[in-house]
Amino acid sequence: MTLTWPVVLAVLCGALLHAGWNALVKSSDDKQADTALVHFLGAVVALPVALWVGLPPAQCWPFMAASLVIHVGYYVALAGAYQHGEFGLTYPIMRGVAPLFVALGSAAFIGEVPSAGAWLGIIGITLGVALVGLAHPGQALHHGKALAFAFANAAIIAAYTFVDGLGVRQAGPSMTEVLSYVMWLFVLDGFPYPLLLWWRRGPLGRQALLGYARQRWPLAAMGGAASIGSYAIALWAMTRAPVASVAALRETSVLFATVLGTLMLKERFGAQRALGAAVIVAGVMALRLG
Repeated sequence: MTLTWPVVLAVLCGALLHAGWNALVKSSDDKQADTALVHFLGAVVALPVALWVGLPPAQCWPFMAASLVIHVGYYVALAGAYQHGEFGLTYPIMRGVAPLFVALGSAAFIGEVPSAGAWLGIIGITLGVALVGLAHPGQALHHGKALAFAFANAAIIAAYTFVDGLGVRQAGPSMTEVLSYVMWLFVLDGFPYPLLLWWRRGPLGRQALLGYARQRWPLAAMGGAASIGSYAIALWAMTRAPVASVAALRETSVLFATVLGTLMLKERFGAQRALGAAVIVAGVMALRLG
C-alpha cells in the first residue's frame, strides 16, 4: 500500500469537509446540542444510501460495535473541548496529536511500521499542528479543562482510527463496500449521543432542544453530510494506503480550521500559526515522498 497523489488529494478534500462541520459546531450557542444534531441528521442523510448499498459483511460488525462505543466518548470530549476552549486551540490539538498516537501504535495494532520518510511527515504535521494550536501558549495554559478534553479526544480519535481502519478493510476495497461500512456506521452512530443528551437535559431542556433543532437543522444537515463525506474518504483511503499516513494527512484539516476560525469566528492568526501552517505543508510533502 502506498500513498499516491490521487489519495492525497482526496484526503485533503475530506479534511476541508471535516474542518467545516467542526467550525459549524464551534460557531453555535449550544455546542452539545449542535454536536448531537449534526450526527442525528447525518444518520438521516446516511440511511437511504445505507439501504441502497446493503449491509457490510458479518466480519465487519464487531469493529462497528467497538467504533460506536468509542465514538460516544468522542462526542462527549468534543463538546467539552469546544465548551471550554477556543476552536483554534482545541481543534488543532485534538486532530494533530491523534496521528502521532496512531503512528506509535501502528506496528502493535495493525502490523504496519511507518517508513523513515513517513515518520518525518507525521512528526512534521504534529509539530506544525502544535505551532498552530499553541500560538498563544501563555493563554493556553489557563484553559486546563479545554486542554484535558482535547488531549483525551486525541487518544479517542486514535482508538477509533485503528478500529475503523481494520473494519473497513474487512468490508473490501471497492467504494460500494466502503460505503456499506461507513453509511451503516453513521446510521447507528447517529442516535447514542443525541439520546444521551436528551436524557440529561430533562423536560424543560428537551423543549429547548426541540426549538433549537427547528432553527439549526438546515445547517446541521449540511454538517452531517460533510461529516459523512470526510470519514468516507478517509476510510476509503485506508484501504489503499497505510493507516498512519492517512491519519496524519487527514489532520491537515487543521489548516482549514485555522482559516475558518480566523474568517468566521474572528479568532487571531499570527506569525506562529503561519509558521505552523508552513511546517504542516512540509510534513505533507515528506509524507507523500516517504
